[in-house]
Amino acid sequence: MPHPDDSGWGFVLKKMPIEELYRIFKRHPLICTDSRKIVRDSVFFALKGNSFDGNAFAEKAIGEGCSYAVVDDPGVARNQRFVLVDNVLDTLQQLATFHRKHTGIPVLAITGTNGKTTTKELCYAVLSKQYRVVATKGNFNNHIGVPLTILSIQDDTDVAIAEMGANHPGEISHLCRIAQPRLGIITNIGRAHLEGFGNCDGIIRAKNELYTYISNTGGTLFVNTDNALLDSLSATIPRITYGSSGPASVMATCQSMDPYLTVSIAQTDNGKERLVNTRLTGAYNLENILAAWAVGRYFHVPLDKMAEAISDYMPANMRSQLLETSHNRVIMDAYNANPSSMEAALRNFASLSDPGKYLILGDMLELGSFSHDEHQRIMEFATELNLAQGILIGEQFSSLTIPDGFKAFLTVGEAREYLVKQPLRNRILLLKGSRAIGLEQLTDLL
Repeated sequence: MPHPDDSGWGFVLKKMPIEELYRIFKRHPLICTDSRKIVRDSVFFALKGNSFDGNAFAEKAIGEGCSYAVVDDPGVARNQRFVLVDNVLDTLQQLATFHRKHTGIPVLAITGTNGKTTTKELCYAVLSKQYRVVATKGNFNNHIGVPLTILSIQDDTDVAIAEMGANHPGEISHLCRIAQPRLGIITNIGRAHLEGFGNCDGIIRAKNELYTYISNTGGTLFVNTDNALLDSLSATIPRITYGSSGPASVMATCQSMDPYLTVSIAQTDNGKERLVNTRLTGAYNLENILAAWAVGRYFHVPLDKMAEAISDYMPANMRSQLLETSHNRVIMDAYNANPSSMEAALRNFASLSDPGKYLILGDMLELGSFSHDEHQRIMEFATELNLAQGILIGEQFSSLTIPDGFKAFLTVGEAREYLVKQPLRNRILLLKGSRAIGLEQLTDLL
């Protein structure tokens, strides 16, 4: 590297090897990727997006307090505080991989069609009762989020949890090579991202990439043996089992789910049982709770601490939230939706004893050529469950023959206009749809 030149002009930077960048990272172990949220003394990575080029903000990042900026445009590299590389994203991933090889802590990888973020949050809550834990922030579980999770591991970290999402084959394998997990959970495998995976067999192969990695590297799985597919895929891999039926290391049953879930959890090795009251809605959350309990058991977290962590966990970010408004009770489950999660939400909603059930459903996206049939099937399923009133929002639902009792709108804006004129009162409502539909824009009217 050249000597500092604060004038910033008239020299050429050589591209930096990953070992040298790692030494910089160890001195400045905070990573920043958003020039609007600069953290002093961090390293800025000038990532590119569909509508922006982080290289254009590298100088601003340095000026506002970043110690270094990693860039792949030689034209912005003005002095030695600009680290020139071939590709910023590839370098971020390489740095995370290099860092992971220098950390000896266990990494737990969590993937699945539904429930992976809630499972991750519950595992984090349980493990944090006894350990220093880092985990994926929110659902930032992609080719950028997983490296950032790994790079957040500090010298005093005991355990890391990496949530892994995918919408194309090969993504989970790629993320595993970065995170190098020793432990793994597939929450479930259902119908989602069909546009990218092609069909359900493609989804199974993609999610099974985690099991394959754990098997090849001598790790351990946590497996819901109620799920016949997961039970079969993991049969020859070291595993800890959980479920509500049949033999498993951790067993649980629902004691109540109207509206909050109360579960009875037992460990078969010692026969100890705990009744746990939660703030989660939906019987489908039982498997998420069980997964977290099985993880806590593996790490020897005391039973009372695990029960406390799960009882205290408050769902957020439009995932299985129960909102009490001045007019209605609202189950807000609109962060994401696919056919499998929509079925589970409808089944749970139908089981509630509250009168006046009312659906507000948004389109399920990324289903490709399967979209029309999947939306039609959801409407038929709702009818079978005697859920006979509601609002449907989006192009796909609006293209169907709408049953009596339902109103269909192309946009949330149109639905708002209807609800202003026809307000809902004394109802229990389920809001469920893909994030891009924006169902949360209706909550002020509910």
